[in-house]
Amino acid sequence: MYKFTKRLIDIILATIAMILLSPLLVPSIIILLFTGEHEVFYFQRRVGYKNKMFDIWKFATMLKNSPNIGTGEITLRNDPRVTRFGKILRITKINELPQIINVFKGDMSLVGPRPLMEVSVKLYPEEIRNKIYNCKPGMTGIGSLIFRDEEKIVSDAADPKAMYAQIYPYKGQLEMWYQQHASLYTDFMIIFLTAWSIVSPQTKLVNKVFKDLPQRNF
Repeated sequence: MYKFTKRLIDIILATIAMILLSPLLVPSIIILLFTGEHEVFYFQRRVGYKNKMFDIWKFATMLKNSPNIGTGEITLRNDPRVTRFGKILRITKINELPQIINVFKGDMSLVGPRPLMEVSVKLYPEEIRNKIYNCKPGMTGIGSLIFRDEEKIVSDAADPKAMYAQIYPYKGQLEMWYQQHASLYTDFMIIFLTAWSIVSPQTKLVNKVFKDLPQRNF
């Protein structure tokens, strides 16, 4: 019943979001047509439900060959591969909005673990790797909330790859917490907190709402 209701809510909220966000989506498409590399959307293979691969939709923010340039799959703050308008899209998270299409298609939900590239999924401990996508990946989730500034954390680290190796085991614990507490209440609160974090990026409200989250040890 929960899965059916969640899917129905996904479709309803995604439809509302598409309408309300059109003043952001349409201008972004037009600007990308004139300032990007003649590509509006960027498609990338990600690990999804039951570890099956799918193509995620994003606004194009980087140079075409970026996965084979510089730090590869790791994107840093002030990354030279990111286009000028792409920086604005990434800071505001507008680049993630086309994933509403993935929600309509059923590849993703509004709330769930973030879908990652296969190389990044391997950073999770094996027992978490085998369970994390027992639920559909989401546009937002508890891991996304806690690590909203992940790009900055990694960029400020002396060794970005070593920092990722620290982040992922803890992020995996957060996603296991979500699966244990999955409910419509949890999903609605994560959606609310995601919106609130855009208005108040330094908010600590998530730990007040979810008081039993795994403790961060780094």
